[in-house]
Amino acid sequence: MNDHSIYQSPLSARYASKEMKYLFSEEKKFKTWRKLWIALAQAEQELGLSITDEQIAQLQEYAEDINYDVAKAREAVVRHDVMSHVYAYGQQADKAAGIIHLGATSCYVGDNTDLIVMHEALELILEKLAAVLARLKNFALEYKDMPCLAFTHFQAAQPTTIGKRASLWAQDLVMDYEEISWLLEHKKLLGQKGTTGTQASFLELFDGDSQKAAQIDKLICEKMGYDDWFAVSGQTYPRKYDTRVLQALSSIAQSAHKFSNDLRLLQHKKEMEEPFAKNQIGSSAMAYKRNPMRCERMAALANYVISDTMNPAITAATQWFERTLDDSANKRIAVAEAFLATDGILDLYLNITDGLVVYPKVVEADLRKELPFMATENIMMDAVKAGGNRQELHELIRVHSMEAGRQVKEFGLENDLLDRIANDPAFPLTKEELEARMDPSLYVGRAPEQTLEFFSQVVDPILDKHPEAKNLVAEINV
Repeated sequence: MNDHSIYQSPLSARYASKEMKYLFSEEKKFKTWRKLWIALAQAEQELGLSITDEQIAQLQEYAEDINYDVAKAREAVVRHDVMSHVYAYGQQADKAAGIIHLGATSCYVGDNTDLIVMHEALELILEKLAAVLARLKNFALEYKDMPCLAFTHFQAAQPTTIGKRASLWAQDLVMDYEEISWLLEHKKLLGQKGTTGTQASFLELFDGDSQKAAQIDKLICEKMGYDDWFAVSGQTYPRKYDTRVLQALSSIAQSAHKFSNDLRLLQHKKEMEEPFAKNQIGSSAMAYKRNPMRCERMAALANYVISDTMNPAITAATQWFERTLDDSANKRIAVAEAFLATDGILDLYLNITDGLVVYPKVVEADLRKELPFMATENIMMDAVKAGGNRQELHELIRVHSMEAGRQVKEFGLENDLLDRIANDPAFPLTKEELEARMDPSLYVGRAPEQTLEFFSQVVDPILDKHPEAKNLVAEINV
């Protein structure tokens, strides 16, 4: 059987990076199991159990050398993955075979590993968020002064600048960055709680010494690089934690989807577009097309991540008492694939923002078509200053605007609003004076200043924490 005859998840084959795929690999999982078994043995030794330095040294010797064939053969017999790897580890570290997994349940290695992997995956996500923010900063500052048509309800509104619009995309990602940062600042392990979370097995191992049993969590966490753990639990860590993590990933997906929507609409208007490779084919039928493939893929993956948050929510809601195993299959799929898909989303976001294309002439032309309407308030104020009645002038401008709009919509003619106002004696302004008010930069408000302030005050402190983020490059499979 070759690789083309079996199903492969597109998340692994097409979308996620090798770094993220490794974090959810079998090798990462089983090597972490062995680190946890070593930490457990060391903690038990420090608390007085008869575990020798020689046994721990042997465990350390084989920490990275996993005998997969032995574990696989054993699992075919015992039908238990953890006990199969306990057996395989013991075949190598024979002097320590009797103390591997001492007092532990399967969730000791399984759940602690899941938490460690999620936290390392969140760190990778955080770095990629910073990388995208770095690209958006470069783009926004380059175009902070370039006026463009802004929209409310996708109807022409007051102008903004291209850079200011990019700051809105960045602000969404800053919120995501803050959420991921909070999760990492408050990360915890399960520790070692036993079958129902009571640590009864450790109370037995330590001859009823509750103080020693209580210390086991702290010692294990310290050896695994953690300083906190869940104070109470059943057999597993609270399954609500998976919901919390996937909601943070969903938030990233929402931000990316919004960006992809905006860019696809702008590409339709020919104002901006995503990168398009020299030999890229946009359509199998229409050779002239430049479809926004990257943005569409980003939106598709975002839809998946947003919907995937239901899986851990349902699992958390339907657990029974101290644990049930109906979380296992769902959790293995839902959590891993949410991370792989989010990783793919951020790689696409990074790739797109590395090569965003702006067409200034189209941007200016689209804005100038609507600018006379947007300048009417200023024109009306000038006319009032010259002695006109504000209410009467407002009604005249309304009538002229509606008629100019009708000429554009019904007959495909140019916007002649300025001519209509110049020819109305109620407005003491010449056509030349009106034209002078058509400088788009007069109508963007503080957009350039807001852009500078946002990136210097909000984004730069984030980027200072990730000095290598600006060098991160994403390769995508087309």
